[in-house]
Amino acid sequence: MTLVLIAFGTGLGLSVVSTWAESGISATTFKITTGLYLIVIAMISSSLGGYIAGRLRSGWDGVERDEVYFRDTAHGFVAWALASVLGAALLATPATSFVSSAVTGASQGVASGAAQSARPMDGYVDTLLRGDPAAQGQNANPADTRSEVTRLFTRSFRNGGDLKGPDREYPAKVVAARTGLRQADAEKRVNDVVTQVKADADAARKATGALAFWITASLLLGAFCASLAATEGGGLRDGTWKLRR
Repeated sequence: MTLVLIAFGTGLGLSVVSTWAESGISATTFKITTGLYLIVIAMISSSLGGYIAGRLRSGWDGVERDEVYFRDTAHGFVAWALASVLGAALLATPATSFVSSAVTGASQGVASGAAQSARPMDGYVDTLLRGDPAAQGQNANPADTRSEVTRLFTRSFRNGGDLKGPDREYPAKVVAARTGLRQADAEKRVNDVVTQVKADADAARKATGALAFWITASLLLGAFCASLAATEGGGLRDGTWKLRR
């Protein structure tokens, strides 16, 4: 049921934000809608699984009503727990692709593939062999320079840090040499990019926190719905459902 509802939500467009302005839902609305839909998925799927677990259980003779109610609740909870563990393994790929859109856009640009595969000492070697971009002129390899600056940014912002001292001056010199801008204009461009990196990283942090909140809420509500539905299924099986009302 979870897989069916995820596919249905994807078909409704809940996994993609419209790229056209004033068309479709905004990014904020998208994240809220996706979170609410995750809760709906958990409630429907868990209720179905809990009901089946309670309805198909074997009867208990000579057991008091309160004990039966507790056992039904436990059956539903255990069914939810088992389904959650199996679902985390089996549905990891489709569920991740469904909810990751909420944080993908915000986290782009923080680290590239080349930077992620960099070795721990590459940053120190870059600092050791760093030259003057203006003096290198046409001899500088643009690809090598881009990789070096990428590693510099990744290392500096990996743990919430910042470009400081020579690490901030060097990108400005590279920008000035590559683009022909004045040094002051190049420094301003670097500052603007640094500000954008920080803003994107902070947005990714907030989006990740919001996503974790929605997942936690969906799991808790799923456990409750499964437990409650199991008691309803057990009551219908034993013919005591109306007595509980």
